[in-house]
Amino acid sequence: QVQLAESGGGFVQAGGSRRLSCAASGLGISSFSSYDWGWFRQAPGKEREYVAAISGSNRFTYYTDFVKGRFTISRDNARKMVYLQMNGLKFEDTAVYYCNAVRVGATITPLFYDSWGQGTQVTVSS
Repeated sequence: QVQLAESGGGFVQAGGSRRLSCAASGLGISSFSSYDWGWFRQAPGKEREYVAAISGSNRFTYYTDFVKGRFTISRDNARKMVYLQMNGLKFEDTAVYYCNAVRVGATITPLFYDSWGQGTQVTVSS
């Protein structure tokens, strides 16, 4: 079974930066590399929402409008890692951040519904 472990969260002042990491286990490098991967977040009292995604080939990246130009997603297939560099953080970016493999279509949806990690909390002070 796929296991996902997010890390890198913490407290940061508005305007600051944070780099999140996601380690995937329970699948081989070939499988990991074949998937598109993404980041999601869930703020208190809100539903989990998509943030960014990256194709298996590393050729394409996708961002939701509210993070475009501030966040950068990347991946290291050999290490089975996915990263999210967050710059220019805003108070409204405060949330628990999760990673998952994704299906990219008209919308971007998570693949491993039963394998969400614990997430990593990012708290931005205004």
